[in-house]
Amino acid sequence: MSLNWKEIDLVLSELDLEGAQIQKVLQPSFDSILLGLYGKGRETGLLISVSHGACRIHRLSRNPPKNDRPLRFMECLRSRLRGGHVLSLSQLGDDRVVRMDIAVSRHEGEEGDGSASTNQVYSLFARLWSGAGNIVLCDQAGIIIDALARRPAKLEIAGHPFVAALAKKAPPPDAGQPPKPPKPPREFLVRELPDPPGRPGAGFNERVEAWYAERGGELSRENLLELARERFEKRRRILETRIAALEAQAKEFRQAGRKRELGDLIMANLGQSPEGHFLAVEDFYINGPVRVEIDPALSLVKNANNYYEQARKETRGLAEVESEITRWKSELAVQAAELARLETVRDPLLIAKSLDKGGTTRTTVSAKYPGISLERSGWLILVGRSAKENDELLRRHVRGSDLWLHARDYAGSYVFIKARRDKSVPLEILLDAGQLALYYSKGREAGEGDLYYTFVKWLRRAKDGPKGLVIPTQEKNLHIRLDDARVRELRALSGSDQE
Repeated sequence: MSLNWKEIDLVLSELDLEGAQIQKVLQPSFDSILLGLYGKGRETGLLISVSHGACRIHRLSRNPPKNDRPLRFMECLRSRLRGGHVLSLSQLGDDRVVRMDIAVSRHEGEEGDGSASTNQVYSLFARLWSGAGNIVLCDQAGIIIDALARRPAKLEIAGHPFVAALAKKAPPPDAGQPPKPPKPPREFLVRELPDPPGRPGAGFNERVEAWYAERGGELSRENLLELARERFEKRRRILETRIAALEAQAKEFRQAGRKRELGDLIMANLGQSPEGHFLAVEDFYINGPVRVEIDPALSLVKNANNYYEQARKETRGLAEVESEITRWKSELAVQAAELARLETVRDPLLIAKSLDKGGTTRTTVSAKYPGISLERSGWLILVGRSAKENDELLRRHVRGSDLWLHARDYAGSYVFIKARRDKSVPLEILLDAGQLALYYSKGREAGEGDLYYTFVKWLRRAKDGPKGLVIPTQEKNLHIRLDDARVRELRALSGSDQE
C-alpha cells in the first residue's frame, strides 16, 4: 500500500516541523531515508520511502538498524543538510510530490572572527509514485544536486533542473479530431487504519507507522527478493553459457586419442602418395579404409608430427577444461543455494546487506589482489585500475616471469598474466588480457589499438616518475580490436560487471 494524496496531506498536517533542525540523516535501505529533527522541545524522526508498492512519508518513533557502509545519497544529504532548519514542508497539489525547503547557515570566515554568515536554501523533493518514486536534492534555483535513484533517461541527474510536479498534460488531439473529454478525477479517501496495540486514539502518523511495521517490511522484502532473483538469472545465464562453451571444448579435446591414431596411420604409410589434401590409407584401428586430412605443403612426417602435437596439447588441456567446468558448476550451485537462503530470510535489511556485499550477483576469483582478478582456463589475470593499484601489483603480487600488458599511447591499466610452471601463455589468454588492457584504458572509445607486452623482469621503473610508472624493454606489439561480447564475459568472470 502506498499513501494517496489525501493521506499524505493528513500526515503532513500532524507533523508541524517548521523551524526544526536536521540533526542526523540515515539511509536504512536502498529506497528510503530517515531525517532526525529537533524542534519545539522534542525529537522527531521523519521517514521517506519510495519502495515499490509502499511509497510513504510519516513520523518514525524508533530508529531503524544502521547500514554498515556509507551510502552515496546519505553522505550527500549529510554534507548539505545537517544543521539546517526546515522552512516549509508541503505537498504540491494532489500529485504526491512532497517538498521540504531547508535553510543552512554557512560562515564565510572562521567562527568567532566577526565574519558574516549566509543562508543556503535547499529543496528536498520526494516523489511518492509507486514504481517511479524518487528523492531528489536541489539547490535554490531548482538544479539537481543529487538523487536517490539517478535516472539519466529522465534527466534526474546532477546539473539538470528538476520538474517536481511533472504536470500530467493530455496528448495533442489528432488533426481534425475534437479533443477527448478529460477523465473524471479519481476519488481518494483516507483509509481507516487500526490503532497501534495499546494506543487507542493514536494520530494518523502513528497508525501508518504501526501498519507498515507489521506489513511494510514484507513489501520491501518482496522487492528485494525480486531484485535478487533477477540478478541470479543474469549470473546463471552467463555461467551456463560459459559451461556450454567449455563442454564443447572438452568434447573436442576428448578426440585427442583419435588424432594420435591418425598420426600413426600417416607414419605407417610414408610410401603412399597423397591425393590433394588427403592421404588414403587402410585404418588398422577400425579395420577399414580412411582418408586422413593433411597439409600438402608439408611432408608426411611433418603432418604426422602435427597430429601428435595436437593430441598432446588436447590431452593436457582436457584436464584443465574439465576442472574449470567443475568449478563453474560448483559456482552455479553456490549461487542457487545463496538465492534459496535469501528466500528464507525474513528481515529485509539483511537481504539488502547481502545484495550490497555481492550476494547472488558477484563472484571474485580472489580477494587478495588489488584491482580486478579473474581466472580463465587455469590462468590468473590481474588488472590494476589506478596508479595505486598498478604500483601495488608491481610491488607485491607479480614476479619477473609474469607477463605485463599496457595500451600503447594511452593512459590505462596494467594487466598481468601470472606465469605457470613449464607452460607458455596460450594465444587466447593473451588476447583476453589484451581485451582488458584496451578496455580499461583511454583507448576504449577508439575501439581498437596497439598494446605493449613483455615480461615483468624487463620493466624498469621511471626515475623520479609518478607512482607505478615503468618503462618496458624487449617489448612486443599486439594489436587489439575490442570484442564487446568477449569483454562482457571477462568482466562477468571477474565480477566487475556489477560495479
